[in-house]
Amino acid sequence: MKLLNRLTFTLVASLLITASFAQEDPQTGQVLDKIVAKVDNYILLESDVQKAYIETLSQMQQGQETPSRCQIFESLMINKLMVAKAEVDSVIVTDAEVMIQTEQRFSMVMQQFGGDESTLVEAYGKTSDQLKAEIEDVIKEQLIVQRMRTQITEGLTVSPNDVRQFYNSIPQDSLPLFTSEATVGQIVVKPEVNPQTKQDIYDQMLQFKKDIGEGNADFADLARKFSEDPGSATNGGDLGFSSKGQMVPQYESAALSLKQGEISDPIESDFGFHLIQLLEIKGNTYNTRHILMSPKATEADVAKSERYLDSLRTEILAGRLDFAKAAKDFSDDRTTSDAGGFFTDPSNNSNRLSLRTLEDPLLFFTIDTMQVGDITKPMLFDDPRDGKKVRILYYKAKYPAHRANMEDDYEKLKAAALRKKEDDLLSKWFITAKEDIFIDLDPAYDRCDALSGK
Repeated sequence: MKLLNRLTFTLVASLLITASFAQEDPQTGQVLDKIVAKVDNYILLESDVQKAYIETLSQMQQGQETPSRCQIFESLMINKLMVAKAEVDSVIVTDAEVMIQTEQRFSMVMQQFGGDESTLVEAYGKTSDQLKAEIEDVIKEQLIVQRMRTQITEGLTVSPNDVRQFYNSIPQDSLPLFTSEATVGQIVVKPEVNPQTKQDIYDQMLQFKKDIGEGNADFADLARKFSEDPGSATNGGDLGFSSKGQMVPQYESAALSLKQGEISDPIESDFGFHLIQLLEIKGNTYNTRHILMSPKATEADVAKSERYLDSLRTEILAGRLDFAKAAKDFSDDRTTSDAGGFFTDPSNNSNRLSLRTLEDPLLFFTIDTMQVGDITKPMLFDDPRDGKKVRILYYKAKYPAHRANMEDDYEKLKAAALRKKEDDLLSKWFITAKEDIFIDLDPAYDRCDALSGK
């Protein structure tokens, strides 16, 4: 079995964020698990393989070849080898990078439970701190694997001739069948919170500080009652120890300007307003707790954004303004604005994508009711990363189901050709790198050829 096929699943472990928790026997409470591989100082568990296998199957598209457990096992082994080799080669990721992504993933998990930690604990049997720690481990490995892969394959490109040769190497009856696809764009505006709302929160936090200072209130009690940070509110706002550079600059600057036990004035960051208390400094780390309150847009703020977007829509429909230019100039969604407002497939950078791959089900159902060329009226929606926003959607084009071809699918074929080239290089790297790292397999996986170099 060629390593090329295995590397299709190299980053599968990065998908296992919300489900990467050991399962227990409901009768005994004991973890049903065992170590199936050791790679230097790192271990691979049977449960890791099982979860990766189930996750991969759940994301398979029609027509794709079902991977074997050996393929999944081998891809996870490659991940571990990359992490082990990264230590030898001094490839690192910063605590700040890990922290930012951990917080984002944890927020997504909390949103699934309505921000209620008790429901989260009931579902997973673990506190938010325990889950955060497990997510952090997975995120760190994911980032290291991505960085190693980038370093190994840096500079690789494919020419139009490479793409054509790759396409011609695939038998016609084996070309992938793409479901119907569409090109959809959006222009997003985040309602600007009026100054009075911000001032009200600032004044309320100043009163919190005054009440605590006068002994009429307890910081931890106020955090539990008022803080909008789901990860720390139940702990009285305690964020634990943070490394310098880990927190957003506004927060860290204010925290490190305090004396131990001192409470800051309210400070503003992209997350909202923070009231911070410095608890302890230990070496290059510091322990703080905070109360976070985020100003919310009023109905008047939302209506103002809707009127603004409606005026853009009128100009676009009248042909006086290009949609893509308007998105680049005016949209507040940076993930789409640089591409002219159009959603893109991150695996191939194409703006032709299956609507069912979109994360927002509401978006899918909205597009399903539109005709090609339509632009919706402004619609309020909830961005899980950033609260309530307003947007207009543009249904630019629709493409029927078809077999891959050079004319319609060049970008996808180009991305696939590049992946093959990268996988060929990674095959050679793997065969060499495994000689430098201690590896021990469970006998149950001896039949897999991850280490044979075949």
